[in-house]
This record gives sequence, structure tokens and C-alpha cells, in this order.
Amino acid sequence: MSSHRQSRKRRYVTWGVAGVAVVAGAGIAAQTSMAATTWPAQKTFTGRAFDTCAAPSLSAMKAWHTGFYGAAAVYIGGKNRGCAQPNLTASWVKSVSTLGWKLIPLYVGAQPPCQTGSSPEKISAATAASLGASDAADAVAKATALGMKAGSPVYLDMESYDITNKACNDAVLTYVRAFDKALRAKTYRSGYYGFTSSSAKAIANATDKTDLPGNMWYALWDKTNTTTSDWPFAATQWTNHSRGHQYMVNSKETIGGVTITVDRDAWDGPVAITG
Repeated sequence: MSSHRQSRKRRYVTWGVAGVAVVAGAGIAAQTSMAATTWPAQKTFTGRAFDTCAAPSLSAMKAWHTGFYGAAAVYIGGKNRGCAQPNLTASWVKSVSTLGWKLIPLYVGAQPPCQTGSSPEKISAATAASLGASDAADAVAKATALGMKAGSPVYLDMESYDITNKACNDAVLTYVRAFDKALRAKTYRSGYYGFTSSSAKAIANATDKTDLPGNMWYALWDKTNTTTSDWPFAATQWTNHSRGHQYMVNSKETIGGVTITVDRDAWDGPVAITG
């Protein structure tokens, strides 16, 4: 996710290793304001993860299931998703989940109006709220079709932008709030992928925390497999199994005879509820 949208040619998958999936609570306080009255228990994974542009084949997933990685972030939708997903079907989700993989749903929604480069879908001040709600509805539909049940998280991918541009930043925050509110109304947990110097920082520093993401996946390419020692925001933010850290990008790796270029992630947060 250097490349999550910055290079739409690739999209990466996150996996978590090291631990056993556990059932945890709803995460940080932001999740307690969710609209639904009854929430399925959160499914949490703690360990090493990876993300890649297109979901690997089932045979590749079998080969890579050695214990080093244990979860995969998959691009479930969004008009700015960079890769076709021929492998990503409900059958694939069921099969890899049966193997023991944990899945992290990622949605590449509308991007900031001040972001450089072209995007099929961009936010504007006039459309931010309605676009956020409609994109969330699409994200829930895509997750449901793949067999990712209510209570699962959806991580909204927001690439880097100039957060000192107030009009641009306000539009992004309006979009994110609308996306999260609509997501939670359908009993899906809200997550966010962003950069510590820009898109994630905008969320962390927002004075008004209303309807902001309950889980933070931060891009900080320091090659350190942790969600704590290099945590760049206030220690009280996104605690209780609510963090992911993309710590290395463009890593060409061969496992079980299968080579895939991935981004590496340290994971301690919710994953999809499947099966």
C-alpha cells in the first residue's frame, strides 16, 4: 500500500501470523457509538500480515500457509481499486478461511480532491457526504457477497494528500464520517488505512472524533514489525486490538515454491468473520 492507490497497478494483501485468532470486544471507544444495538463479537488476529495487489490463487495460498503469515488483506471493491480480482470469490474466501487464513477487507473508495494524479472517483465538498454513504453501502454489499459477515471490519483506503489544505481535508473528513456511519449502521466495523504523515494523521488529529474509524492501519515503512514501539499517535488512541502497521513494501518473497511481491504488516486488530 505504498501502492494501495498511489500505484493502481498493485494492491496488497495483509496477513497475520504469530498468534491464534481470538474473540475480543468492540475495540476502542469510537466503536461504542455504532448504530446497531447488538454486535457480533469481534474476531481479532495478532501477528504478521501481508497485502498484495490481486488476491493470490488458492494454490498459492496453500503454499504460503506455513505459519510465517497468517492473515491477508484483500481488496473487496471501490472504484479506485487498482487490480482485477479473478481469484476473489465467495468460494475462495471460504476455502482460504478453512485453511486457517484470516482476511482483512480493504475498500479503495473516493480519494481527496487535492490529491495529485487522476482517480476514477474523487471527493468534492458537495458530494463528500452522499459519496461516503453510497460507497459504504457498496462496501457492505461487496463484503456480504464474499461471505464476510456482519461484525467484520472494512478498512477504507485513503492515500496521501496535503492535509494542510483545509478545504481538502474537511471534504475528506466529511466523506470518512459518512462512510463510517453508514458502515456501522449495517453492523460492519470501521477501519482506515492511511499514512502517518498525512491521511492517517488527519484522522488522529481531528478535534471532532464523531464517526471516525474505530481501527487504524498506519503506513510507516520503518521495517519494524510492531504496532506499539513506533506508534506515531497518542498512546490512548486505537488501543484494545485496533491497530495494523504496514512496515515494509515491495518485498519479493518465495514461500513453498511460490513467489509473490508483498507489503508486510504487523497486525493486532479485527479481521473478517467468515464461515
